Amino acid sequence: MISLCLPPPISSNRYWRSFVPRGGSRAITCVSDEAKAYKRDVLKLALAAGVRSPIRGRVALDVQLYPARPLDWAKRSRKNPDGWSDSVRCIDLDNALKVLLDALKGVAFGDDSWVRSLHAQRMEPDEHGARVVVTISPMVRERIAPELPL
Repeated sequence: MISLCLPPPISSNRYWRSFVPRGGSRAITCVSDEAKAYKRDVLKLALAAGVRSPIRGRVALDVQLYPARPLDWAKRSRKNPDGWSDSVRCIDLDNALKVLLDALKGVAFGDDSWVRSLHAQRMEPDEHGARVVVTISPMVRERIAPELPL
């Protein structure tokens, strides 16, 4: 099992960059410099956490996305105790997942095609700041015995 605490990913809206090359007539779409920097950061943090090789085979991911807690969180909490964090600015969970999975590919697991279970949730902001906590676990494939004829 691999557990990592990472900076929040960039939005998938900023993951791709399109441009028309000088002298060209068609746009080219490629991974943005910002996305490449996020991938490098994830690799550095994974290495610092002791990850030396990706998990081979099927994996299950648990993702917890923590938005930054605003300075006026106490005021918001008094005003709306049950839903104060709903107005906190945060990347959309679905936009975060694509970028996160691409950054972890080849680092924590072989390829995102091996992700067989994915549980993700947006958490309440806390004193530890904006981050994403991801746990990657190998999945053991259950062997199903063939049915014997009666």
